Amino acid sequence: MSLESGPAWAQIRARLRNAVPQFYELESGAALALDLGDDGWLLEVRSDGQFLCQHGIAMDDVKSLMCDGTTEDLGSDEVAKQAKYFLGPAVSKKRPALLKAGFAEQTDMNDEYVAITFHKPIDLQRFDDVIAAVRWCQTLLRS
Repeated sequence: MSLESGPAWAQIRARLRNAVPQFYELESGAALALDLGDDGWLLEVRSDGQFLCQHGIAMDDVKSLMCDGTTEDLGSDEVAKQAKYFLGPAVSKKRPALLKAGFAEQTDMNDEYVAITFHKPIDLQRFDDVIAAVRWCQTLLRS
């Protein structure tokens, strides 16, 4: 269920941050995000009712890994392919469980990052279900 703006979304956000203090705002009044460990997984709850688990890498980091410190000019397609290669092992371990839990997979890419995103709708009015989904993802993606 979507709570695009207004007091209902503000209330849900406050409850989420109270239940899981590690949640932080991506932008003021917008989605809440939660880092899930050192290997780059991110959980996000959006006001439109989308629940995301995402693993990404910054394009600059990929370029650094590819060039080994040189300033070689790389095409964005080649960098994106390498980014997917770097993300592959971590994502392939978690993909079956995420897909079984009803998440859909997509690749998000722009000039700054490449991310493999698993998303599904969630009813924000069912707070216990939202918290259960957050806890499930925390357990899965931190293990």
